Amino acid sequence: DAMVQRHLDGAPYVFDDRVQVILPPSAEDPLSVPVEVRVEKLDGVQELRLIADLNPIPLILSYTPTRAEPFIAFRFKVEQSTPVRAAARTKDGVWHVGGAWLTASGGGCTAPSYGTGSGLWRDQLNTVSAALWPRGEHESRLKLRVMHPMDTGLASGIPVFYIESLQVLDEQNRELASLKAYEPVSENPVLSLNLHHRGPVHIVGRDIQGNRIDAQVAP
Repeated sequence: DAMVQRHLDGAPYVFDDRVQVILPPSAEDPLSVPVEVRVEKLDGVQELRLIADLNPIPLILSYTPTRAEPFIAFRFKVEQSTPVRAAARTKDGVWHVGGAWLTASGGGCTAPSYGTGSGLWRDQLNTVSAALWPRGEHESRLKLRVMHPMDTGLASGIPVFYIESLQVLDEQNRELASLKAYEPVSENPVLSLNLHHRGPVHIVGRDIQGNRIDAQVAP
């Protein structure tokens, strides 16, 4: 109930097997746990939220598939063994919740990022590498990486610093997808999205210090 009030706006929810969270049974690297969220045979999904219940910062990411499938794959940091949940909000305002258990030895959220320790990110901050692949007549897969330390603020002497928003636009600057990222997303985030679009896309965003993200991606 506390998670529903804090992270799902206190809205109605149901547990639903159509919302699938796919991740390894144990975290080999607590700084970079791969997760894939799929929603199948559930119409009208307007938003996805990812939550790790027992993380010090539970909310991981919020994804709006405006003209995209309710699917996302990325990596995140985990502090200890925890349920990892995906909640899909439909047009009627109900959250459909699925999840999986992740076993972890811990420390991912309170460890400094590799980039912050080395200082290498400073010359490449918010640089985007991305590619598009066709998926059917009017669909494409977008995979992108943004160079960023994604510091949680929980490591001693290192302030919080993370990407807070990304938006994928078509050639007419119409939104295809958008997301809000939070501290648990892994360093140098790599995201995979399935878009209802074929053609170039424009990626824009910013981090919490106002540094801009701006990249054009052609098929």
